[in-house]
Amino acid sequence: MTTDEEELEMPTALITGITGQDGSYLAESLLDKGYDVIGMVRRSSTVNYERIAHIQGAIQFVNGDLLDQMSLIDAVKQHSPDEVYNLAAQSFVQTSFGQPVLTGETTALSVTRILDAIRNVDPSTRFYQASSSEMFGKVAEVPQNENTPFYPRSPYGVAKVYGHWITVNYRESYNLHASSGILFNHESPRRGLEFVTRKISYGAASIKLGLEDKLALGNLDAKRDWGFAGDYVEAMWMMLQEDSPDDYVICTGMTHSVREFCDVAFGHLGLSYEEHVVVDEKFFRPAEVDLLVGDYSKAAKKLQWKPRTTFEELVTMMVDADMALLDGRLKGLA
Repeated sequence: MTTDEEELEMPTALITGITGQDGSYLAESLLDKGYDVIGMVRRSSTVNYERIAHIQGAIQFVNGDLLDQMSLIDAVKQHSPDEVYNLAAQSFVQTSFGQPVLTGETTALSVTRILDAIRNVDPSTRFYQASSSEMFGKVAEVPQNENTPFYPRSPYGVAKVYGHWITVNYRESYNLHASSGILFNHESPRRGLEFVTRKISYGAASIKLGLEDKLALGNLDAKRDWGFAGDYVEAMWMMLQEDSPDDYVICTGMTHSVREFCDVAFGHLGLSYEEHVVVDEKFFRPAEVDLLVGDYSKAAKKLQWKPRTTFEELVTMMVDADMALLDGRLKGLA
């Protein structure tokens, strides 16, 4: 006679990029679902576990590097994951212009390395590839869906197109359960400070607390489809529960400008962004992406997924978190 625990063997998920924004939210979600979560991290003295500190004890870690094929093979062999989520990449668009070759290695070719590891070790492993709305770039139509042609406008976008198509290729060539989520911009209090949304929420909080007076930004008229990362990681998991692999656009279906983000963020603190935000051309991209807005109707129909967090809720959540963060630091210095 077997116990319930023996009958219900917990699935195992391997997450690359587990210390990043998406990785931390996905790890939380999978742990809540009863998964054994394996986080792949580079053997480095600079790994930052801050985003997963509260769940670090529940995660197993394995050393691996996107640039090293054998380490990926070893990670898959060692842990036999049911699901692999590839969230690791050089993910900052501005950096990709300065480091295009590194971006190609980590954001494009690394996908092939992981897919090859799965194909050779255990082809039954289900794979999720983090694709990006930056692949649409100079958009051919508005809104963008799964059939919209790609026209990337940065080395990052180009690398993501490669990662997307190699996932499709391995799915069709080797019958892998490999899906891509074409995620539009998704933010949270765990977003890196180099991203414009976090620059705004952190900058507004700094100005409110008297730590700064001005915030320098680039193109205030660039428009994006912004959602909450915590909502979007649920869609990643849903894709790998489907009988058949596929590609899905994940977004809110609404677009807002950087200027609007500033207006809500500063307004939440009783400030006017016009008095504090200055435009600095050094933050403009060599090739700008002016308008991204998605259509998630396929995900709504097939996955029953929809975003739960509004734009205003997202912005105020980020501002409140940065106010608490900075206020705590100030009190620590007092």
